[in-house]
Amino acid sequence: MSQHRNDKDITEVKAYFTSVIDWVSSVFSDVESEMRGLEWGRLYEHYHATAYNPAKVSEQVRSLYGDSYVKNRKGIWEFVLGGSTETKLLEVRVFDDATKKSTYAVQTKEAQAAERSNCSHCALGHDANKAKIWKLEEMDADHVSAWSKGGATSAENCELLCKTHNRAKGNR
Repeated sequence: MSQHRNDKDITEVKAYFTSVIDWVSSVFSDVESEMRGLEWGRLYEHYHATAYNPAKVSEQVRSLYGDSYVKNRKGIWEFVLGGSTETKLLEVRVFDDATKKSTYAVQTKEAQAAERSNCSHCALGHDANKAKIWKLEEMDADHVSAWSKGGATSAENCELLCKTHNRAKGNR
């Protein structure tokens, strides 16, 4: 916009804005309040050459709106436009109960066989918790590779730590 502030004729800028608005209207049939303030010009430049099925897009958006794990609703539109691959846009970082339980079972079985704690951080220590087997409710699911650094919220990237160690660990 700033590059056009001294233009005498707004025809070119108006045509561009109209094309962006028309594109958004043709791709997204549902209008949500979180759509306000998005960088539609940037999204248009990046995605307008891709063909989208508005009915499928609407179905995906509604599904994501109903997903309690989606923490950033403003990221839904770019997530859908980008092929539903960049989960960081949604800030999905919570492991589901099934993943927690299966990870706990595997981790605990291995820890018991090795006579060490099922919290990998406790197992490294020299105190009474070195061989402690924590209950599932005493542990938190954690990303092995930090979520903020690109680590996926997946079973392969999940480990359980005792609540004390998980909360002390931070973003490492």
